[in-house]
Amino acid sequence: MSTQPRKDSTEAGSSSTAAVIDTQNHQGAAALSRYESQKRRDWNTFGQYLKNQAPPVPLFECNCNHVLEFLRYLDQFGKTKVHLHGCVFFGQPDPPAPCTCPLRQAWGSLDALIGRLRAAYEEHGGSPESNPFGNGAIRVYLREVKECQAKARGIPYKKKKRKRAQLKANDDGGGGGGCGGSNNNNQPMKHLA
Repeated sequence: MSTQPRKDSTEAGSSSTAAVIDTQNHQGAAALSRYESQKRRDWNTFGQYLKNQAPPVPLFECNCNHVLEFLRYLDQFGKTKVHLHGCVFFGQPDPPAPCTCPLRQAWGSLDALIGRLRAAYEEHGGSPESNPFGNGAIRVYLREVKECQAKARGIPYKKKKRKRAQLKANDDGGGGGGCGGSNNNNQPMKHLA
């Protein structure tokens, strides 16, 4: 009988040790934010893409052309319908019927992806000056994608307007403009009588 409780305590000790290790592993995985996890996945995906090139491209020898090819490659996995110029639904935000136009990556998704990869490149030892994700060609490509998708959907992108809460805060500040007295939106200042 004395061996039985001993066995239970050993099993209990093993399971509690396993529980502690499992908890530590879970906490380590949970310590990464959603953004950090996505950035890691994106970095690994881009690295795998470069390895699959013929010939394979070392990560820190890639340039903006490799990044542009990667963005075009990702289009095949997109879920955003982008109407072509010849499509009867071109320029319509809510087409009434399906069409054969291709699915592409949404501009916002590509923009966010580039931001994460740009940060990951520098976190992995790349210099900001040589960062291929920050190259001007990438910004031009993203701007073209944004404009193309906006025209295809018939929805122009406009600069975001200031929120009403910010306007109200500026008005409550005695009409001084809120930020050093400057008025960035070229509208007349509201003065309280």
